[in-house]
Amino acid sequence: MTLVAEKPASAERRTRGNRRSPTAKPVGVPYIVRNIPTYDILSEENLVKIEQTADRILAEVGIEFRDDPVAIQHWKRAGAKVDGLKVTFEPGMLREIVSSAPRQFTQYARNPANNVEIGGKSVVFAPSYGSPFVMDLDKGRRYGTLEDFQNLIKLAQSSPWLHHSGGTICEPVDVPVNKRHLDMVYSHIKYSDRPFMGSVTAEDRAEESIEMARILFGADFVDRNCVILGNVNVNSPLVWDGTMTNALRAYARANQAAVIVPFILGGAMGPVTNAGAIAQAFAETLAGCALTQLERKGAPVIFGNFLSSMSLRSGSPTFGTPEPAIGSMVIGQLARRLGLPLRCAGNFSNSKLPDGQAMQEGLMSMLSAIHCGANFILHSAGFLDGLLSMSYEKFVMDTDLCGALHSYLAGVVVDDNTLAMDAFLEVGPGSHFLGSAHTMRNYTTAFWDSALSDNEPYEKWSEEGGSTDIATRANRLWKKTLAEYEAPALDEGVDEALCDYVARKKGERADAWY
Repeated sequence: MTLVAEKPASAERRTRGNRRSPTAKPVGVPYIVRNIPTYDILSEENLVKIEQTADRILAEVGIEFRDDPVAIQHWKRAGAKVDGLKVTFEPGMLREIVSSAPRQFTQYARNPANNVEIGGKSVVFAPSYGSPFVMDLDKGRRYGTLEDFQNLIKLAQSSPWLHHSGGTICEPVDVPVNKRHLDMVYSHIKYSDRPFMGSVTAEDRAEESIEMARILFGADFVDRNCVILGNVNVNSPLVWDGTMTNALRAYARANQAAVIVPFILGGAMGPVTNAGAIAQAFAETLAGCALTQLERKGAPVIFGNFLSSMSLRSGSPTFGTPEPAIGSMVIGQLARRLGLPLRCAGNFSNSKLPDGQAMQEGLMSMLSAIHCGANFILHSAGFLDGLLSMSYEKFVMDTDLCGALHSYLAGVVVDDNTLAMDAFLEVGPGSHFLGSAHTMRNYTTAFWDSALSDNEPYEKWSEEGGSTDIATRANRLWKKTLAEYEAPALDEGVDEALCDYVARKKGERADAWY
C-alpha cells in the first residue's frame, strides 16, 4: 500500500499559528508565508559586477568535475569547453540552462497537511544537519547514536515551529557507514510525518533513499512530484567531486530536489573579501544547479549557500559573524534574479555551550536568513560547536526562537481590528486597556509567548523557580517532550515494506565503517 499526498494546505492553514496564546497549546503551520519584504542591500550596478566576476571565473578559471564522466559528457553536449576535468562556460550559458528549473515547488509529506511550498514567499524551517557529536547538560559531548538521531527527529516532530524533519540531524556513528542511511531515512518516515531529506554520501545511498520514498508514496507519484531532498556540497574552491555530482544527478534523475551548497570558509576555500567569496559561491552553485537540468530538464533544485568567516590569527572557522550574515543578503538578491528557490544561512554558532554566545551568534545568522529571503532554512535548530555538535538544549531553545520568527515574519496587520479605534473610544484618556473589550477579544492571539523565557519578577524567579537559566529550563523541556512524544500513525503495510527493504539491503553488504 502506498500513501498518496494531496494538495497543499490552504492559505488559512498556512497563516494560522503565528501567534501563541498564553494558555492554549500552539498550533503549527506547515510552512510560513512571509508578510514582510526581503532586504536588498546592493544596487543593480554592484549586482551586475558580482555576476560579471562570476562569469569570468566560469569562463577563465573554470570548474573541475572529478570522477564523474557522465557529468563531463553532459557539459560537452551542452556546449561547454572541456579540457580534461576542467570545464569552462561562456557567459550566460548556465543562466539559460537553469531557466528550466521551477521557481517554486511542493515537497510532499506523508501527512498531506504538512506539505511544504519551497520558493516564492514561503519559508520552511528545518533542523541542523551533519554533526558527528551530540551534547546535553547531563552527559556532555559524545558521538551521536541512532537513538540520539531518533530523539532529535521526535523533538522536531513535536515542535509547532519547525516544518521539516531535516536530514542527517546527527551522525549515528554506532551504525555502519554504508548502512546508516537506511536507518536514518526509515527513522524520518517512522517518527515524523513531515517532509524529509535523504543521503548524499554515495550514489547508491541516494538511490536507496529515493527508493524508500517510492515505497512510501508510490513510484508514479514520486516520478511526478518532489518528496525528498538531497543536500549536496561543492568542494570549494571550484571543484565538484564525483561523490556529490553522482548523488546530485541521482536526485535530479528521479525528479527530486537537490540542494546545491558551496561551503566557503573565507581566507581558506575562498577570498577573505565578501564580494569575491559571493562571486565564487554564485559560480559554483550555478554550475551545480545547471547540472541538475542537464540530467533531467525541469527537475526541482534549490540554490544554496553557506558563507563563513575564519579567525585569521588561528585559522579556526568562525560562525554567526556579521560578514557572512550581510553577505547572505546579496546571495538572496542573486537567487531572486535567477528565479530559483533559496537555501541560505541558518542558526550558526561556534559556542561550545547553549549560552549567550550561542544565542548572539545564532540570532545574527538566523536573521540574515529571514531578511535575505531564504525559502528553505536548514540549520534552524541545534547547531553548536561550529556544526560539530548537536545540542539537545539548544535545539529546543532554537525552536523557541523559530516560534518568535513566525510572528516576526507575519509583519504588522493593519485593519479595523488592529487599529483599535473602538478601544480608544472605550478607554479614553488616563485609563488602561487591560479590561477593554478589544483586549479581551484579542488577548489569546496578540503576542507570541515563549515556552522557555522567564518573565516573572526577580523574587519569584529566585524563590520559586530555583534561579534557573534558560539552558536548564531547556533541559527540562526536551526531556518532557520526549516523555510525551507519540509517533504519528504509519500504515502497517508501508511500514512492513520499508522494514523488509532495509533488512534486505543491509543483508546484501558487509559492514563498512569508513
